[in-house]
Amino acid sequence: MANRLAAALSEAWDSDLAWSFRHSPWAMAAAAVFLACVGAAMLAPWVSPHNPFDLAQLDLSNSLKPPAWIDGGDPSFPLGTDDQGRDILSTIFYGARISLEVGVAAVLFSTVLGVALGLVAGYVGGRIDAFIMRVADVQLSFPAILVALLIDGVARAVLPGAHDSLAFWVLVLAIGVSGWVQYARTVRGSTMVEKNKEYVQAARLFGIHPLAIMARHVLPNVLGPVLVIATIHIATAIITEATLSFLGVGVPPTEPSLGTLIRIGNDFMFSGEWWVTLFPGLALVIMVLAINLLGDWLRDALNPRLR
Repeated sequence: MANRLAAALSEAWDSDLAWSFRHSPWAMAAAAVFLACVGAAMLAPWVSPHNPFDLAQLDLSNSLKPPAWIDGGDPSFPLGTDDQGRDILSTIFYGARISLEVGVAAVLFSTVLGVALGLVAGYVGGRIDAFIMRVADVQLSFPAILVALLIDGVARAVLPGAHDSLAFWVLVLAIGVSGWVQYARTVRGSTMVEKNKEYVQAARLFGIHPLAIMARHVLPNVLGPVLVIATIHIATAIITEATLSFLGVGVPPTEPSLGTLIRIGNDFMFSGEWWVTLFPGLALVIMVLAINLLGDWLRDALNPRLR
């Protein structure tokens, strides 16, 4: 077992993808930054200086303290505090965790939905293909943020009393539904090419069920572009979640994401407390930039024309 694992790791290390990663300084730097963001977010209860959501630890006398290196700052609050006396650094760690969880869950939902519809549309064709693509065309005529706002508004109307408790899943649904079209169109085009190849024709002659052909034979050969889209879409989903939270229709203030923190800090921007919104904004920019750089590297590494 250990020998097999060692052989698999050695094979992965010697692969073209690993070689491309090792020879791309930008990709390695972006991966290091992204892993640091994920680690800080997932380990927030242990690495944060304070628990910003523990009411017993909050003290209004600590509200709006500047960063530690400015006169009036407190070393126990390295990046300052907000209007509730919460440590900005700790709120960034906790807020990034919520933003990442929403982004990754929404991308998984978009990927599953888009890939399934794209496979069916490309393999079956006919009226089913026309219907799915017309729905996709209609959705493309609206910005993703408007689709997400519409779904969130419907959820608030249908679940007036339970929206806050289900806000996370409402956000995942809203952002996920707004992003499935890219996957569906990409997978549909690749499936239309793959279904006419010899190995698919042979599977049909053996009487294999169409669903099995799509899952076992076609799907593995169309996942390359999907991985690239999903990587970049994580950044887009995080930005969409931040935008929704900034507009006040995201997660509740008791569990703020980075977008909520930026919205809260925006109220104090012109009164001199710039740190309340600046540092969460920088955290969001750094995290999204790292993800985009990884997506660009993955796109180039999986493109055989650039090898």
